[in-house]
Amino acid sequence: MKKIIIAATVMAAALSCIQAYGQSKSFKLGQWTEIESSILKELNRSYVDSLPLDRIMRVGINAMLENLDPYTIYIPEEENEDLQMMLSKTYGGIGAVIFKEKDGNVIINEPYYGSPAWKSGLRCGDEILSIDGTETKGLETKESSDRMKGKPGTTVNFTVLKACGDTVDVAIVRERIHIPDVEYAGMLDDTTGYVKQTGFTDNVADAVKAGYLKLKGQGMKRMVLDLRGNGGGLMNEAIRIVSLFVPKGSLVVSAKGNTPESVREYRTTSEPLDTLMPLIVLVDSGSASSSEIVAGAIQDLDRGTIMGERTFGKGLVQTVRPIVYNGQLKVTTAKYYTPSGRCVQAIDYSHRNEDGSVGHIPDSLTHEFRTSKGRIVRDGGGITPDVELDAPSYSRLVYSLVLSGVIDRYAIKYAKEHDSIPALVNFHFTDADFEDFIEFAGTQEFDYRSSAEALFGQMKKELEKDGLAANMTAELDALEKSISMDKEQFIRLKKDEIIPFIEEEIAVRYYFQEAGIQVRLRYDKQLEQALKSPLAVL
Repeated sequence: MKKIIIAATVMAAALSCIQAYGQSKSFKLGQWTEIESSILKELNRSYVDSLPLDRIMRVGINAMLENLDPYTIYIPEEENEDLQMMLSKTYGGIGAVIFKEKDGNVIINEPYYGSPAWKSGLRCGDEILSIDGTETKGLETKESSDRMKGKPGTTVNFTVLKACGDTVDVAIVRERIHIPDVEYAGMLDDTTGYVKQTGFTDNVADAVKAGYLKLKGQGMKRMVLDLRGNGGGLMNEAIRIVSLFVPKGSLVVSAKGNTPESVREYRTTSEPLDTLMPLIVLVDSGSASSSEIVAGAIQDLDRGTIMGERTFGKGLVQTVRPIVYNGQLKVTTAKYYTPSGRCVQAIDYSHRNEDGSVGHIPDSLTHEFRTSKGRIVRDGGGITPDVELDAPSYSRLVYSLVLSGVIDRYAIKYAKEHDSIPALVNFHFTDADFEDFIEFAGTQEFDYRSSAEALFGQMKKELEKDGLAANMTAELDALEKSISMDKEQFIRLKKDEIIPFIEEEIAVRYYFQEAGIQVRLRYDKQLEQALKSPLAVL
């Protein structure tokens, strides 16, 4: 009897704690909403100027959500199209990449193959003078792009200055444009197949499957799945991709949140295509979320070899929930775990590299887990590859040429001046072409300083602040002279680094996106290193 009384007392105490917690949580929420409402009402009554309600509402919501995690975001009704693009890589439009100088017309940079723009005869270098009667010169790039987009089946009218010099009117019927997640599937040699996957939107697993079957028919005996730079997407598609290569019923990922429905295990539900073919999965610091689910499962199940660099470290699951006024809330509802039990989420958000990927995590803060064959793997953030590959590095000059649009502008100029280029296998940027590029770059405004020059400039400013520069004038002048190079000199020095980027952009203008990937593969030292690894040998 005494035991029953004690048990009842403990249960009552536990229930009262739960009830108090629930009341406390509800009270805090009610208190917060009441305070917020009171502040807004008082501002509306007393503030000296009209309240910019739309702006302060969005700023307030964003600030609130940013205090939770980087991935919980609010999407108002007017941005639902952007959400659709994020989830499915589809939009209503003409299917073309555009380029626009600040005070210039819209230039067709690249029409997608088979798109309405391509079918209507728009080509690289054509200038859009007006969109539905509105001149493009006064429009921002986003506004120009938004005017081109619209409901599939509707018509948009352009006035176009063709590269040949003729001005024509072109009416284009918009279509549903889908940007494929599998950008390329081809053979690297007689036995090695390669699939480049850039996202995880609807039905990408079917595209990976189609790529596998095509390459298998061409003699593929080992496969490279390239997930470098793939920021993820739909978890279900990641599970479907893993299911192509592991036995039916295999655990791929589990999720754990604060509600019973958020605690789940996800297993493969279909028969695999192939459980024996050697599989290499390439990853880097830009491989995140669903890419990490695939890499983590393949690694934990000992189905393939993960090669490259440590992945980004995003182990959070988001769910899109509808909210009032047709808005959407993309909210983090769970953390996910690989088959061995690892959570790939970075231990905290603050200790990250400049690109947002996982910073250094000491082993003392991580835990050991075991793959299906007993190999040790660790948590703490991201997937550490089985074979680490040298990360590519580029000079400050190359970044500047790309980001400032100099290479894009040159590729457009090149396309205007050349009706065609040789077949891709025979296309190479010649020495004469490079001289032409140097001449063109000389007319462009961009920051061509080396990293050393940029750091020297910062150091000199700090010395001036501290009052030390005046006593070091001669030394500083000598150092500046020794590290300074003019624009042409520096471009010539970095020729081998620059040419692959120019070749890729030119190839895309004539042979579309797949050609760009093929050119990139010519110069991919990381892939070359991966294929020579002892763990990659057939």
